[in-house]
Amino acid sequence: MKQPSSSRKLLLPLVPAYRLALTLRELRLRTGMEPVNRLRFPVVSIGNLSTGGAGKTPLTIALARALERRGLRVDVLSRGYGRSYSNPAQRPARVDPDGTADSFGDEPLLIARETGVPVYVAGQRFGAGLLAEADAPAGVSYINLPAVHILDDGFQHRQLYRDVDILLLDHRDWLQGGLLPAGNLREPVEAARRATVIAIPASDSAPELEAALREWGFEGPVWRLHRKMDVPAVDGSVAAFCGIARPDQFFAGLEAAGQRIAARIAFPDHHRFTPADLKRLVTAAEQTGAKAFVTTEKDLVRLGKLSSAFPQSLPLKTARLRIEIEHEEEAIKWLVDRLEAVR
Repeated sequence: MKQPSSSRKLLLPLVPAYRLALTLRELRLRTGMEPVNRLRFPVVSIGNLSTGGAGKTPLTIALARALERRGLRVDVLSRGYGRSYSNPAQRPARVDPDGTADSFGDEPLLIARETGVPVYVAGQRFGAGLLAEADAPAGVSYINLPAVHILDDGFQHRQLYRDVDILLLDHRDWLQGGLLPAGNLREPVEAARRATVIAIPASDSAPELEAALREWGFEGPVWRLHRKMDVPAVDGSVAAFCGIARPDQFFAGLEAAGQRIAARIAFPDHHRFTPADLKRLVTAAEQTGAKAFVTTEKDLVRLGKLSSAFPQSLPLKTARLRIEIEHEEEAIKWLVDRLEAVR
């Protein structure tokens, strides 16, 4: 089991209180004290157990495209993390691809731009789903004109009924077993029993993890996911920066593709960039002799207008993360058949 960092060890006394809160919530859900709402169209949830960096957004994009290719009408429901709900104008809304991360959240905006499918945001995803179904063309239903909601980052959002739960899981989540706030897990690994599908990285350790899941008693499909990073060409070293949950994955991906990193700057997850940040980045690049900046698509979305303020001598380039489902045709056929069976 991975040990928590020294700073997080100080939070270990709070873990029992967090676990108690999870237990009480489970009781509310099972007794109906916390109602579970159901939408007309089926819901496919994509989520994980850890606090981030599992690849939920690129999998949502890949799944939306795959289902569209099979003729389904797809939309995505998201919380819109970082979006303010205190203003009535910021209630459930359809994402405008030309909008800003402040208005809709970085991940919903990226999904809308990448896929072209309707994306809806709301603090309670049921509200987003109701708006999505109100926007659907007349006559759309799962039977007549197949339609499906994809629930982004929805494994813990159990107030909305889902027909299929896809859980992303890797060795780090499976072995460390550390709950928040001392660890990285939102729920204990036992929560994986709620999953319909478990999706794991297609790495050298995939057979070992799948075997462990089977021995543990999981009987559903196990999908293997291939993470692919499209790295831009740069003549020389780069200054790499990001504000994501697992920055080391980004930096390692660049280096694995042969890119030389002169400076690496990690901001907090979902960081909102400021002109002061841009000045800090330019200073770091100039001091280390970098020839360009490289960041992630999510960070490009959050940069907004600042993305055009980088000096011409230090152009900003984007590394794109894609996820491919191993044996995709077989996996998507299983998913569609499952949706037809439960509806």
